[in-house]
Amino acid sequence: MGAQAAHAASSAAGAAFVLEPKDFRFIADILHRDSGIRLGEGKSSLVYSRLSKRLRALGLTRFRDYCELIESPEGREERAALLSALTTNVTRFYREPHHFEALREQVVTTLAPAARAGARVRLWSAGCSNGHEPYSMAMTLLDALPEAGRLDVRILATDIDPVVVQRARLGQYDPAELQPVPPALRQRYSQDVDGQAVMADEVRALISFGTLNLHGAWPMKGDFDAIFCRNVAIYFDEAAQAQLWRRFAERLSPKGRLYIGHSERADVPGLTSAGLTIYRRAAS
Repeated sequence: MGAQAAHAASSAAGAAFVLEPKDFRFIADILHRDSGIRLGEGKSSLVYSRLSKRLRALGLTRFRDYCELIESPEGREERAALLSALTTNVTRFYREPHHFEALREQVVTTLAPAARAGARVRLWSAGCSNGHEPYSMAMTLLDALPEAGRLDVRILATDIDPVVVQRARLGQYDPAELQPVPPALRQRYSQDVDGQAVMADEVRALISFGTLNLHGAWPMKGDFDAIFCRNVAIYFDEAAQAQLWRRFAERLSPKGRLYIGHSERADVPGLTSAGLTIYRRAAS
């Protein structure tokens, strides 16, 4: 390494970067345009702490240089890294347990009889993060419909962040993470492998993982009988939230259910309440 390059690398490694207001606004606009996520002015410290690591990794010394990179054609991969860095992934197994009680009832009363009669049944975890939600859905489904793997029953799990999607696909967790799972289901659908709790093959076989930006096009065909999208829309502005709820309404089957976060409300035409933070298609 030449003296000039070594100096630049050393400077970047120890740099105390300055995030100018105009650079924060540029990054916030990029994030909003790409994902629908809105960052208020109070989030500048979050942007600084999460993206400083990216500047150091890239050998950059200024946020202005980083902004120029992500705006350039050569910065396409870095824009994906920016999304990954600024996306919040807080989740756990069986989060908001009443949703899984409602899902189990939905399976028992409508989805299981339909599947046994040969119908197509599809569930979607939209914003699957590290996989806790879709695996919880799969265990709930199998508990109510043990033969689901032999029927036309599948769960789609998507997230905007490819890093967490890959982690979810592995299905490996610290055993402590599975404590919220009902003991009988934990014993039946996970196993210890070298100190890791690994999801059972029959659970994993029900789920297809993929990267998807909810703010963009949805290439999936057909309707969904259950859509879980919880604590995702809270990061969108009101217009983007309303658009998302309307799109979900259009993709629900006639008896389908939309499950959303505890602090969210889907008050849009096309949806009507079916329980606590649970919605169904409104009658036309």
